[in-house]
Amino acid sequence: MDKIDKRDVIYINGEWVPSTGQGSLPVFDSATEERIGSTPDGTAEDVDLAARAAAAAFDAWSQSSIDSRARILNAIADGIDRRRDEITTVITREVGQPFQAALTSQTALGVADLRSMAEVLPQVQWEERIGSALVVREPVGVVGAITPWNAPLHQICIKVGAAIAAGCTVVLKPSEVAPFSAFILTEIIDDFLPKGVFNLVSGTGPVVGEAIAVHPLIDMVSLTGSVRAGTRVMELASPTVKRVALELGGKSPNVILPDGDFERAVADGIEDLFRNSGQVCAGLSRMIVPRAELGRVERLAAAKAESYALGDPFDAATTLGPVASETQRDRIREYIRAGLAEGAKLVTGGPEAPEGLDRGYYIRPTVFSDVRNDMTIAREEIFGPVLTILPYDSEEEAVAMANDSLYGLAGSVWSADEEHARRIARRLRVGRVRVNGAPLNRLAPHGGYKQSGIGREWGRYGLEEFLEVKSMLLQD
Repeated sequence: MDKIDKRDVIYINGEWVPSTGQGSLPVFDSATEERIGSTPDGTAEDVDLAARAAAAAFDAWSQSSIDSRARILNAIADGIDRRRDEITTVITREVGQPFQAALTSQTALGVADLRSMAEVLPQVQWEERIGSALVVREPVGVVGAITPWNAPLHQICIKVGAAIAAGCTVVLKPSEVAPFSAFILTEIIDDFLPKGVFNLVSGTGPVVGEAIAVHPLIDMVSLTGSVRAGTRVMELASPTVKRVALELGGKSPNVILPDGDFERAVADGIEDLFRNSGQVCAGLSRMIVPRAELGRVERLAAAKAESYALGDPFDAATTLGPVASETQRDRIREYIRAGLAEGAKLVTGGPEAPEGLDRGYYIRPTVFSDVRNDMTIAREEIFGPVLTILPYDSEEEAVAMANDSLYGLAGSVWSADEEHARRIARRLRVGRVRVNGAPLNRLAPHGGYKQSGIGREWGRYGLEEFLEVKSMLLQD
């Protein structure tokens, strides 16, 4: 494939302008390890210029009509759809997800995110009379959006779409690992939004991300990333008492009760975890199963994991691509070695490079069994195609094990008795539970308990994260 041309400008106040810095950040193809381009290594001064532009544009944009915002969101979605193959190609090269899967779960999902915001705009109760008070909802102000590499377009569309829908203006820092879809999106946005409403500053978290978190003109920071990044943003945002919304890590339990459909539950759990090569924060990485069924589950899990075809993510036969970076590949392999060192049973996979794939950031699909919940691989987010199977002896132990985690993002419950499954789902301390493999609902809220984050995304709940509430006290 041809190399992707480097990007040498950022987007501030409706114009493509050079960064005030002189450096650039390389971008690599995850399947070949080749450098495919670069983006500007932005500075705190760039953030200041972007924040000032966003603040200047806020008053007019915050007064725009709901109908006009909805039309613009749908127009931007149409623009993404017209460039879907180009966008999917760069995401596949950066992140490693096979092209056809990325087309659906990366590019098309970004389109759906924007359209869902346009759809729910009229559902917000913008004004409510409570006795002598008129309670109104208003945009929070300037939003700093900091987005991850695993879902580069999707996560931008979730945050920027909701912020724009709410009437906020935005300063975006995309991931330096997978930045190119953000630049294409900005080209699309340029045709529709007034100057200053949306601004893009590329760069690193310690420079651009931290400058966003501390800037006095930025009223809210919305970040998706690691717990470490989230706690750092909270710390830096605290002196200006700005609102913080965080979607962080997960170690999500998949609880299979004794009367559950084991074949479906195991296959669905692995599919949920292995999508995007395990680079999903809500992936069902802990499979909690009756001890009496452990051998059966191991056989089912091994067969499913070994059915994945690794290879070139542009090959239609490939069902599992590489992970996004050398750092990520090496980190996952260290977790696999830790599992072996702590005595977990390796069912399939391992830390070695997959056969015939010495080049590229590939990980063998790996399943561990007879895992204790105090093992490293059961406690920490691996963010790769690594499943841990944990046996239980009673339902109470299963629930306790599921909740014994620093995280609380997602979960799953399987039972032939749906009412029983719902009762267990209510007891899980997580933000989202799938019951018997039910599909995701993009209009229902997504977010976590505990160290999985603060706030919610998707649908009306996600939009309302970007609103303030004001009481106007009136004469009777």
